[in-house]
Amino acid sequence: VVHFNFYNRDNVEWSEEQEATARSKVQENSSQLLPQDKQEEYEVNAKRYWDDFYKIHENGFFKDRHWLFTEFPELVPNRNPSQNEDSLCEFSCKEPKNEGLGSCENGHCTVETRAENQLNLIKNRSTFCAEELAPQKLKRSDEDYPGSSASYRILEVGCGAGNTVFPILQTNNDPGLFVYCCDFSTTAVDLVQSNVEYDSSRCFAFVHDLCNDQSPFPMPDESLDIVILIFVLSAILPEKMQCVINKLSRLLKPGGMILLRDYGRYDLAQLRFKKGQCLSANFYVRGDGTRVYFFTQDEIDDLFTRAGLQKIQNLVDRRLQVNRGKQMTMYRVWIQCKYQKPAAPQL
Repeated sequence: VVHFNFYNRDNVEWSEEQEATARSKVQENSSQLLPQDKQEEYEVNAKRYWDDFYKIHENGFFKDRHWLFTEFPELVPNRNPSQNEDSLCEFSCKEPKNEGLGSCENGHCTVETRAENQLNLIKNRSTFCAEELAPQKLKRSDEDYPGSSASYRILEVGCGAGNTVFPILQTNNDPGLFVYCCDFSTTAVDLVQSNVEYDSSRCFAFVHDLCNDQSPFPMPDESLDIVILIFVLSAILPEKMQCVINKLSRLLKPGGMILLRDYGRYDLAQLRFKKGQCLSANFYVRGDGTRVYFFTQDEIDDLFTRAGLQKIQNLVDRRLQVNRGKQMTMYRVWIQCKYQKPAAPQL
């Protein structure tokens, strides 16, 4: 460990003592719940908190997620696996150097993957949805809608400033590709649409509130090949998560897939919360008013199978990260999943 400024080890086994210590910290920081009126205030004002976040940070807080093509090759289905690693090297020179592992601001802790470790890149983002956003007025028919002529359609939910959508557009050169991206923060969507790389012939960014049934999608049901949820589901009120997954499942074509990466139980970020920041079991509010939930594999599996999806992958990614410069040792826990809509029965 001491030979490197940044050290990352995958698949770290936790001892019983370590897990007991983590459980004790969670019991302590969740022993005092916020009053119900404060919880309702965070729900009602959720959009404002995320708008404020993007007004302050714009597109400078999270880094582009080029690691996605290693973890989720389905995003570039016609690409050779070896090319995914090449793209990481190609894009690395375009990204600014990060200050190092373990940086946190108001509870937003950095995230690292296997591919990022190879490049010493750190990337993270979490997005949100709430009921108070007025529905966006989108006109659509099932025959004529943005991307209707595309042969491969991807939707990123909680797009933020575009740190997922732009790497996809850069890497996937399939002329039949069309990428939708949405966020319930108007400020975030404005950042995507004003980006010089935004191409309306290949992409459509729109404001959408996942938790509001009156907020329409621009595409019809059973039209999407891929839905991406990267640190998004954790920002939703737990009681509303099932309805959200049901809603997204309906958008998938038979054989289509939801790709998810999110916070796991006892992640460093959960253990760092102080007493008085807990809203309900494993659900917390950050210093900037945004919220986050920490999942188990079984919780994720229950949400997706209840929506009629089949498990392709559901794993816990436990890793040790060491920042020698800051003298920090961190244990991160993430859940990574792929769930597929059953293919239509052959007649």
